[in-house]
Amino acid sequence: MNQYHAQRSRILALSLTSRGLGYAVLEGETSLIESGYTAVRNGDKNTQCLTKVEKLFALYQPDALILEDVVAKDSQRHPRIKRLHRGLESFAKKRKLAVNIVSGHQVRRLLLDNKFGTKHQIAEVLTKHFPIELTFRLPPKRRPWQSADSRMDIFDAVALAVAHRIKKNHHFDK
Repeated sequence: MNQYHAQRSRILALSLTSRGLGYAVLEGETSLIESGYTAVRNGDKNTQCLTKVEKLFALYQPDALILEDVVAKDSQRHPRIKRLHRGLESFAKKRKLAVNIVSGHQVRRLLLDNKFGTKHQIAEVLTKHFPIELTFRLPPKRRPWQSADSRMDIFDAVALAVAHRIKKNHHFDK
């Protein structure tokens, strides 16, 4: 791999949830070229998610797939999400793409220097780093009685991508 390719590598990070998936495409050191959220409806949600991921792979042609560690000790992911995770790993490996796993604990430690930080704190850090791409997507801080805003799945995906880059010894200013 030449130096240019190493610097311009493109990663696709996915945040899998019961409602759908958040995604982020990061290129090079710090270029967030796309992020978004896809909802899934009734029926086979895993197949719907895999179909969307196939389209993302075709469109962005990533060099690696970044996923959250759904089997970590502190992970409380539903068995359906764990099956989808395994399916995505298989999907990426068939295409000879690297699959990297980042835990929620690592994300909080790398982005906040605080293993007890909140998702909203992470979203605020990411918004400062990617103001043009993310400021308009930042939901208000969630109240204890409210459900999580689906836009937070976008921030979860971006956080996975950035944490992966930091783990690979790339710089990130908070």
